[in-house]
Amino acid sequence: MPDPVLALDLGGTKIRAALVHGLDAVEVETAPRLEHVAEVPTPAAEGAAAILGAALDLAERVCEGTAVQAVGISSAGVVDVEDGRITHATDSLTGWAGTAVTTPFMERFGVPVAALNDVHAHGLGEARFGTGRGRGSLLLMAVGTGIGGRQVQGGTVVVGARGAAGHVGHVPVPEAEGVPCPCGRTGHLEGLASGPGVVRLAARLRTADPASGASSPDPSAAPRDGRELAAAAVRGDRAALEAYRLAGRATGRVLGALLNVLDPDVVALTGGVADAGVTVWLEALAAGIAEEAMDVVAATPVPPASAGSQAAPLGAAVRAVEVPVR
Repeated sequence: MPDPVLALDLGGTKIRAALVHGLDAVEVETAPRLEHVAEVPTPAAEGAAAILGAALDLAERVCEGTAVQAVGISSAGVVDVEDGRITHATDSLTGWAGTAVTTPFMERFGVPVAALNDVHAHGLGEARFGTGRGRGSLLLMAVGTGIGGRQVQGGTVVVGARGAAGHVGHVPVPEAEGVPCPCGRTGHLEGLASGPGVVRLAARLRTADPASGASSPDPSAAPRDGRELAAAAVRGDRAALEAYRLAGRATGRVLGALLNVLDPDVVALTGGVADAGVTVWLEALAAGIAEEAMDVVAATPVPPASAGSQAAPLGAAVRAVEVPVR
């Protein structure tokens, strides 16, 4: 039996590691399995050395002396897949841009190592072992704290010439005109329709019309996060409902345009906003798709992603076996 692959997912709040067994049996119905799964908080404010140190310590604990054939890393930020270096990153991980992510793992474990952006890894795992299994192409649309999309074609994730392919949250939309985006520009989808964006949108709507929250038990207490906003929408809070409607329509319009450009077999929806199950958002998303998608692609299936939290580590493990850095 081949040695397992060590998979790590380096995120802004936690680092997750696992041993992935069964990648040699990807053609059968049984998906690879994750064992010795463990996680630790990410020391995000302490800098790259602390983050890598925590990841290495966790990796050694997960391996527990087990030999691994490769290491696959899923990481926040834009990844140069040729040398495993982070080229661009937000300030959610202090000093992360410029970090050579793969090097310390090569030195510690002496095996091939590969790194992918976390949404690239998620898309690859979803395509191989989730919603995209058995299909020729998949577009992953992740709508949560940020908004990202990843295309997988013929089982291979499209990373782009600079590792930045799939930043669909930075497509401009009219609904976001003047709205700041985390990238530093204005007018992009992410600033309006990400989880934090929808919360801010609801607050602006409530300020413009204080009576819009009158159905809430405490109209003066505006929702502070996505969970509270979703609950407010269920209660019939008009500002929350309108925010989800506007954000869902804008997201759907971008997705409809992407269908025109990419024509995937299927789209997998994931992320905190998509998974919240807010009916008005889902209806507005469908309406936005119908508004922009050409007839030939308008019926493309858009189900929820199905690989769950295993998608990113599975994608990273596949990349390590098939396209290692060395």
